[in-house]
Amino acid sequence: MRMELIQPFINAADAVFSDLLQSSAKILDLTMDEDTYRRKGVAALIAIKGDIEGRVILDLSPEVAVKVASHLAGTELPASEQLVRETVCELANMVIGNSVTLLNDQGFRFKVFPPEIHANETGLSSTVDTEAMVLGLETPCGEVYLNIAMHYLHRRRRERESAAVLD
Repeated sequence: MRMELIQPFINAADAVFSDLLQSSAKILDLTMDEDTYRRKGVAALIAIKGDIEGRVILDLSPEVAVKVASHLAGTELPASEQLVRETVCELANMVIGNSVTLLNDQGFRFKVFPPEIHANETGLSSTVDTEAMVLGLETPCGEVYLNIAMHYLHRRRRERESAAVLD
């Protein structure tokens, strides 16, 4: 997987969680995931289509999702299930929004679809041309996971390889 496609998501996730939770987030691990993705808790999926294609899943264990939602709502009471889901979707929106800006600055053009709750226990395997990378972040509320599977659209990949040969 190409780091120029992944780094914007890593930077955005770190910035969003550090800002919202007012404490730095620490990258725990970064692994390539060749197996079928297994949801850890409350997860939001965002699809991307265009010059680059794929999907990003923001995933929080149920306990961490409740802590984050309660913290952002400014209450010590546990957040409702609906608020937790909306919070995870909004966090995914914020991470994607920051990432999109960085990727647009690199010249990529694509459409980002609204986040949806990823409720299946398993699913979304890697494919021959798309590997999934899983990033674990340690936040004050607990661990947060970002599962990123991106690839160049085949047409765009050939154009980029041709341009690289000409340089």
